[in-house]
Amino acid sequence: MMKNRFVLASKSPRRSEMLRKLGFDFDVIPSRVEENLVRKETPQEHVIRLAEAKALDIGSRYPDRWIIAADTIVYIDGNILGKPESVEEALEMLNLLSGQEHFVLTGFSVHHLGKGKDDHQAVQTVVTVKPLTPVEMNWFVNTGEPLDKAGGYAIQGIGSFMIESIRGSYSNVVGLPLCELIQMLRSLGAITLSDTGFQVLD
Repeated sequence: MMKNRFVLASKSPRRSEMLRKLGFDFDVIPSRVEENLVRKETPQEHVIRLAEAKALDIGSRYPDRWIIAADTIVYIDGNILGKPESVEEALEMLNLLSGQEHFVLTGFSVHHLGKGKDDHQAVQTVVTVKPLTPVEMNWFVNTGEPLDKAGGYAIQGIGSFMIESIRGSYSNVVGLPLCELIQMLRSLGAITLSDTGFQVLD
């Protein structure tokens, strides 16, 4: 692995795809951090804690590399919605989201332990789901998409049919707020931009 590539501490294909579209060259090394819940923790505290832990987990093994880590959740009425583990649970989530606003929150962290540089941020997007009929919910669950997605849908997938509006970052809902991430990478001195594209700095 080359030092002039950062490390994405995530196995999410969506995060990798978004970064590759921007022209970044990077290594994917998923973190081993368990995504557990802590009592009385706010959603913002939850995503920042996990993003920081993931970045430090990989950073401790690669202290001379820039590490990017993130954690995304969907929550409504203060309750975090994970990935439904059954058809019944997926239908329960869709009933909760139907006709309501909910929030997609991503905490992301950038670390370079060797340089002693790090920063983190949480970005929130408000998403409104149209009122869903029982037929729509049953059809959607039968596509299989809700069963491996936080909150039971993917805005870039079939679930887009039910999204009435969003306020805030679209890429955040996909899993990584690109505008804010690029700003952070530049402010930390991790990347530079030239006519040929982004370059990761040693």
